[in-house]
Amino acid sequence: MYITTTIPYVNARPHLGFALEIVQGDVLARHHRHLGEAVRFQTGTDDNSLKNVLAAEAAGVPVRELVDRNAAAFEALRGPLDLSFDAFVRTSAHPGHRAGVERIWRAVGHDLYRRHYEGRYCVGCEQFYAEGPCPEGHEAPMQAVSEENWFFRLSRYQEPLLGLIRSGRLAIEPAARRNEVLAFVEAGLDDISISRSAARSRGWGIPVPGDPGQVVYVWWDALANYITALGDGDYERWWVREPRRIHLVGKGVIRFHAVYWPAMLLSAGLPLPSAIYVHDYLTAGGRKISKSSGTVVDPVALVDAYGVDAVRWWLLREVPRVGDADFTEERVVARADEDLANGIGNLVNRVVTMVHRFQDGRVTEAAGPVPDACERAPALVGDALAAFDFRRAAAAVWAIVEEANQYVEATRPWHQDPADRRESLATLVRACRVLAVQLEPFLPTAAARVAAAVSGERLPRPEPLFPRLRR
Repeated sequence: MYITTTIPYVNARPHLGFALEIVQGDVLARHHRHLGEAVRFQTGTDDNSLKNVLAAEAAGVPVRELVDRNAAAFEALRGPLDLSFDAFVRTSAHPGHRAGVERIWRAVGHDLYRRHYEGRYCVGCEQFYAEGPCPEGHEAPMQAVSEENWFFRLSRYQEPLLGLIRSGRLAIEPAARRNEVLAFVEAGLDDISISRSAARSRGWGIPVPGDPGQVVYVWWDALANYITALGDGDYERWWVREPRRIHLVGKGVIRFHAVYWPAMLLSAGLPLPSAIYVHDYLTAGGRKISKSSGTVVDPVALVDAYGVDAVRWWLLREVPRVGDADFTEERVVARADEDLANGIGNLVNRVVTMVHRFQDGRVTEAAGPVPDACERAPALVGDALAAFDFRRAAAAVWAIVEEANQYVEATRPWHQDPADRRESLATLVRACRVLAVQLEPFLPTAAARVAAAVSGERLPRPEPLFPRLRR
């Protein structure tokens, strides 16, 4: 499976909205690796944006300095967020990216032409809009632009795109986003501008082949990363032969990924992605968390304050499949205390304590049937992740905790005779071991602690697995 995230602009440091997407990608990658499947999980940064140029000018530093510094901050999310990506791609630094963009440009030459254009440009979106305010809420005024650009004949690909999406050959999840894309394409497609003047771009970006007065439109440049980052062998392995090529994207960029990018690939005669998974936004006080809006939550600072388990669990357990999720630190704390400290941590500590109290820490093999949730969890988690529903997948894992606690209350091992108690405790240890396995894609370090607590014929002494965050 080839899994990609979008590549964010590096006009500022990372925020929690992107952390959501990259954690979702990490869960998918870990889940499928656990099933024994080959996985490439790729992320990176979009360096060639006018937003980055303007941010550098505002900061009074060279563009290269700002881009390098902020891109490093995105790559460094690996540690704090416990990520397992296989490749990190920077569009201004990857050795194969520029050459790949140029090859694609030439491959679609039959669908390109130049013409004069006038329009209102939102730098925040890096997109032209016909009328109205920016739909993404960027507050900077629209720029009035009048210049000659290269255009791509997107209008030629309306019917092919409709066929791909209606047939499911290009899957879009959830269905609400699929319907949104279909409605947009059915309304008719206009040709799109895919270059900008080098003067307006301050010379930053990839020059148009054969036309150095123009640079390649940042989105056209950025979308190409999904294949330009793959070397010759990797391209064949992951983009030609791999049947599952999945893009994770936010709802604000669905048009680029589900319309422009497939049309670009059709024009170039290249394979298409197999699926596009779309998440909604994180908000804070009802406003979208984003660098441009100034509503920013630093994921690294959040992890420093509350731990990676609390942050990842909130993103996966609370954020719905459809609809925005409003973030507060109090919600992170409440969910961590309820599910991690009082739930998983209390269950494991309770079981290990009883094994030490009654059996000197030794576990027998006389386990009875485990709670039904242990048997159901693998299929439920797999089905939920296939539908891009992380909250439902996390709920299937949490059900193990609930049913194991119910088993404790139903059997009351402390009142059982020794033979029945050995069976009950062996069953509970086995349930905790299943929990550790199913928890691993979601909370890898926490799952390792759970596994260590219930491993071996003689269990380690009980220790708290999760601190309570509300004091």
